[in-house]
Amino acid sequence: MAHAVVHFEIAGPDSGRLADFYGGLFGWRTKPMPGTSYTLVDTGADGNGINGGISERADGCGVMFYIETDDMQSALDKINLLGGKTETPISELAGVVTYAMFSDLDGLLIGLVLAPADPDQVMAPAPGTGAPVDWFEVLGADVDRSRRFYAEIFGWQANAAGPGYAMVDTGTSRGIRGGMGAGADQARWATVYASVPDVEAVLTRAVELGGAREYGPTHIDDHMETGALRDPAGNVFGVYHHAPHA
Repeated sequence: MAHAVVHFEIAGPDSGRLADFYGGLFGWRTKPMPGTSYTLVDTGADGNGINGGISERADGCGVMFYIETDDMQSALDKINLLGGKTETPISELAGVVTYAMFSDLDGLLIGLVLAPADPDQVMAPAPGTGAPVDWFEVLGADVDRSRRFYAEIFGWQANAAGPGYAMVDTGTSRGIRGGMGAGADQARWATVYASVPDVEAVLTRAVELGGAREYGPTHIDDHMETGALRDPAGNVFGVYHHAPHA
């Protein structure tokens, strides 16, 4: 099967503060799950991109994305064989989701989620004006090594898009696409990006809400600029703006 990226997750010691931060920054709707420490995120992006969640983790933080598979054990076996590591074994939240977590060759935490029997049942972002999350990024030590690792396990194709960066095609129209790069100044992360109308305005607002500017705005070309912020838990979260061609 094709392995789509279908969910994102943000973790930190105070899920309520993170929910307020991202809701105020991107216009997302958040809803705590009763009896758990997990908060569902509906980006309200009118069917664009993917939805996510906020997990409360007392011992750390992080942003990650989840890759869909119909055989979780086979995927974990390949990951471990190729130098990755199972971090959370196959687990089930009864009636909701079956998932696992692994770290790749750079120690970046990535999720696996069992593909639903009917993909059409997956909830898309509801109608609204929230910022869509529609890009993922893996930033490691060696982009070619990352490309080989993810291609061998998930069949992803990554094509060079400039020095030290490659565009990823997951082979499916479901979920979102992304990129892989070699991080400058030892930067390492696996994160997601939200599409916004004004990168500078979002980074400025993030600081006002208790976060920090990681980098940007950085102009990629005449039509694209990117940036990244750190939320109150210290997570790196990306933003970008793509202007349509005239």
